[in-house]
Amino acid sequence: MIAHLGDADLDRFRGIIARRLGLQFDDAKLGLLADVLHRRVEASGQSPDAYLWHLESARPASGEPALLARDLTVTETYFFRNREQLRALTESALPSLASPPTGGRPLRILSAGCASGEEAYSLAIALREATPELARGASIQAVDVNPAALEQARRARYSAWSLRDTPAETRTRWFRAHGREFLLDAAVREAVVFEERNLIDEHPDFWQPNAFDVVFCRNVLMYFVPESAQALVGRIARALVPGGYLFLGHAETLRGLSQDFHLRHTHSTFYYQLKTAAERSAGPEAATAALSTLPSPAPLPALVGESESWVDTIRRAADRIQALADGPSPPDRSGHSAGVEAAKPAWDLSGSRELLRQERFGAALELLQALPPESAGDPEVLLLRAALLAHSGQLARAEALSRELIERDELNSGGHYVLALCREGAGDRAAAVEHDRIASYLDPSFAMPRLHLGLLARRDGDPAAASRAFEEALALLQKEDASRMLLFGGGFSRGALIALCRAQIAACGGRP
Repeated sequence: MIAHLGDADLDRFRGIIARRLGLQFDDAKLGLLADVLHRRVEASGQSPDAYLWHLESARPASGEPALLARDLTVTETYFFRNREQLRALTESALPSLASPPTGGRPLRILSAGCASGEEAYSLAIALREATPELARGASIQAVDVNPAALEQARRARYSAWSLRDTPAETRTRWFRAHGREFLLDAAVREAVVFEERNLIDEHPDFWQPNAFDVVFCRNVLMYFVPESAQALVGRIARALVPGGYLFLGHAETLRGLSQDFHLRHTHSTFYYQLKTAAERSAGPEAATAALSTLPSPAPLPALVGESESWVDTIRRAADRIQALADGPSPPDRSGHSAGVEAAKPAWDLSGSRELLRQERFGAALELLQALPPESAGDPEVLLLRAALLAHSGQLARAEALSRELIERDELNSGGHYVLALCREGAGDRAAAVEHDRIASYLDPSFAMPRLHLGLLARRDGDPAAASRAFEEALALLQKEDASRMLLFGGGFSRGALIALCRAQIAACGGRP
C-alpha cells in the first residue's frame, strides 16, 4: 500500500511527536518528518489516519514511540566530547561533593539522553583516571528513549571515529582491538547501567528527591519544545542533591527555564549548580540603591579612543559616529526588552525608553523614579535603570543595580553586559571579560557583549581574539532586535556599530 500524506497529516504528526517525545521540528525539518511518517505508515499497513490515531492513543509499552525516537533523534556523539566539561567535573565539581554533600556514600551520576553510550563511558573513564577514590562504588545511570542506541551502548564496541578525540594513552589503557572496532574494558562497561526511558515522562519513581549528585543532559533540551524542556529541568532539579551539578550542551542554557541553579564558569566552560533549599525559598533582597536626578551626559564620540573604555566613549565625546539613523524604536512586540528574561512588566516604560532614545538620561531616570515603590525590584525596571546610569557615567550605582538584578535573575544576559561595562570602568578588565562571556553564553544572539569583548581584546594586545569577536558581533548586529539596540547600543545606530566593527576588523589585520 502506498500512503498518500496530506499537510494535515504532517501537522498532526508533528504535534504528536511534540506531545509524546517532547521533540520540536520547525518547518525546515518537515521533509524529515514526512519521510519518517511515510515509512512508519507503510510498515504499519494502515492508512495515515489510522496510524496517527493509534500513535495518539498508544501506551509507551506499545513500542511505536521508541521506534520513532530511533528515526528522529540525533545519535552522533564520540568519546570525550567537550573534554573541558569533564575537567570541570573532576577538578571543580567533584571536590566540592567529596565531603559533606555525599556524606561518604558512593557518587551517583546520571547521563540523560545517553545515545550510544560514549558520554556515560567517558564519565566512567574520567572518574577512574582523575579521581579513583570516587570511582570506587560510583553509580552511573544512563537513559535514552532510543532502544537501538542503547543496544549499541551495551555492546560497547566502537569505531575509530568514535574514539577520534580520545587521548592515545586512554585508548591503549581502556580499549582493545576487536576486528575493525574497539571493545571497551569490562570494568568500565560494568560501571554503567543503561535503561530505556523517555525523558518527557514524569516517572516519579526515577526522579526521586536527592537521587543524583551530578546530571549530564547535553544536547537534549535544544530539541525539546519549551514546555517539555522546562518540565525536564524541574525534574532534574528535584532529583539533584542541594549543591549538585548539571552539565548541558555548549549551545544550551537554562535561561527562561529555571531559576533554581547558580551559573558556574570554570575550565573555559559553563555549567550549573543547584541552589540550596534555603536559597530557592528565599525571596530576593529589596532594592537598596536610591536614585537621584542625574544631569544629561555629553554626546557620543565619532571614534573609539585607543585608551578609552567603551562607557567613556559613550559618555564623553562631542560628536557621533553617525546620527541615529534607525529612528524611534517601535514598541517591543514581545512585551519585554530584548535581553531581559522576564514576563511582561506591569509598568509602562515606554516614556523612559523614548527619553533614552533622545539621550535624556536624567529625565528618563526621573520618570522611572516616579513609578510606584513596588516597581523597584522588577527586573525590567532594574535593567533600564542600570543601563541609564551606565550611559550617564554613574558606574558605581549602575553596578549596584546590575548586581541586584543578577541576584534576582542570575541568568539575565543584559544584567551581565551592563556589569561588564561597569567593571571595565573600574579598571577590572578580567571581570569585564568574564561577564561579557556569560552574557554571550546566556544569549548567543546578543551582539554587544561580543563587540565589547573585541574592544577589550584589542586594548589587551590580542588582535586575533579581537578580530574574532568583532566578526561575531558584525554578524549578529545585522539581526539585532531594535529595542535591544536602543537599550544597549550606547546611542549608536545599527549602521554606526556595523561600521565600527568593520573598521576594527581592518585595524586588526582582518578583512571586514
